[in-house]
Amino acid sequence: MAAAENPSLLQAETEVQSHSAGLRRELGLLDLILAQILLVVVPDFFGTAVKAGPSHVVLWLSAMLLFFIPLALIVAHLNRLMPLEGGLYEWARLAFNDQIGFLVAWNLWLFIMLYVAIIGLVTTTFLAYAVPSLAWMADNKWAVLAASVALIAAQMLLAGIGFRVGKWFNNAGSIAVLITVAVLIALPLVNARHGTLAAFHPLRLVAPPLTVFTLSVFSKMTFGALSGFEYVAIFAGESRNPARNIGRSILITAPVIALIYIFATSSILAYVSPGAVDVIGPIPQALRRGFGNFGAVIVPVAIFLLLANYLSTFSLYFSGSARLPMAAGWDHLLPSWFSRLHSRYKTPVNSILFLGGATLAASIAALIGVGEQEAYELLLTWGFTFYGIAYLALFAIPLLAPKSRGIRTGLALRAAAASGLLVTLLFVLLSIFPIIHVESQSRYSLKIAAVVLGANLLGWMIYRAGQRKRDRTIA
Repeated sequence: MAAAENPSLLQAETEVQSHSAGLRRELGLLDLILAQILLVVVPDFFGTAVKAGPSHVVLWLSAMLLFFIPLALIVAHLNRLMPLEGGLYEWARLAFNDQIGFLVAWNLWLFIMLYVAIIGLVTTTFLAYAVPSLAWMADNKWAVLAASVALIAAQMLLAGIGFRVGKWFNNAGSIAVLITVAVLIALPLVNARHGTLAAFHPLRLVAPPLTVFTLSVFSKMTFGALSGFEYVAIFAGESRNPARNIGRSILITAPVIALIYIFATSSILAYVSPGAVDVIGPIPQALRRGFGNFGAVIVPVAIFLLLANYLSTFSLYFSGSARLPMAAGWDHLLPSWFSRLHSRYKTPVNSILFLGGATLAASIAALIGVGEQEAYELLLTWGFTFYGIAYLALFAIPLLAPKSRGIRTGLALRAAAASGLLVTLLFVLLSIFPIIHVESQSRYSLKIAAVVLGANLLGWMIYRAGQRKRDRTIA
């Protein structure tokens, strides 16, 4: 083990594990398997993949070869070396230094804040598909805002109670998406058999056109849809036997997730053209068209199951993000206020309150001056661009970590890391290119670039201010 070869690394790991001792180990192997499905199967990006049209199968296969498999191998390796609460944040901090670790945590925290901020937009859109009389909600900003306030408050409550209750909500959400996706995949097969749909070929191989738009769609569906394996490692201190079980959860779920993405995208394309897809609710849109007049009961049930999956995903992401300031507080990179645990539930309540307030502010800000689809795309792109920056550090660890840290990888893992790094870099660079119609492409691109660069500058300033304060205290 790397830590055994490096006394300073061993000491750092021991300190993190001592802080984790106060946490409850509620997550077993089955919980971790269902959590991986919940985190990696992101319904948002089915709509993105549909934008690729019939070439999506080639793009999915390329994405899995160049990104998904490398990610699975590297996360399993790093988790085996450093099974620590805080996951990628601690890996980057121990592999490089406190500053890089802090910025990784900062970008992960911003990602979740912005991703969970779409909770109101997603909920109102799904309700509009499930209940035709509520169709007005999807285009009403006050309805979106009310949903955001109520649901973010619920996320805070569930995160505060902890995984003794929260894991059952998360597991139910994972099962819900599996049921919904199974219905979606079966629908065109049944319709084709009964002659109500033209010939259906879910695995048709069509070469994609080499355009900037295709690259943008590829990078978004690759990184956005297939990232997430490392996130469960944030809860290593709350998992039973994390060094073994987190790696096993990756190996079990990876092939299932790959098949889900390919077949579900083909099913949506059977009913929705790339130009007409609703990027917020592609699955409800396809189910509505696929069942037609016979789906009065089935479609609303399937949509509510999918909504349950979304809310569970948001809950798990929200809980993970609240652990990052807690871990940074343990390492003296943030005030200890963020690390205080609830006396009964052993959850970081102050960090949860702070994250909830910031998430609500982001959901309100994104609705100002833009349409709902553009607001959704802005929040999703901002969030996943921050996530991409954190992933650059993840793939850099096998390639660039100093030898003195004792984190050694073989040639195969370094090649996998290089592939993942290049794909992630492509995603980050192309994130400013919209895949939907927006009022002003230049203004959209400027918003993306300004927020990402400005937020990272702010994160660096926060870190430096904390370091100066700590240096004065020591002096």
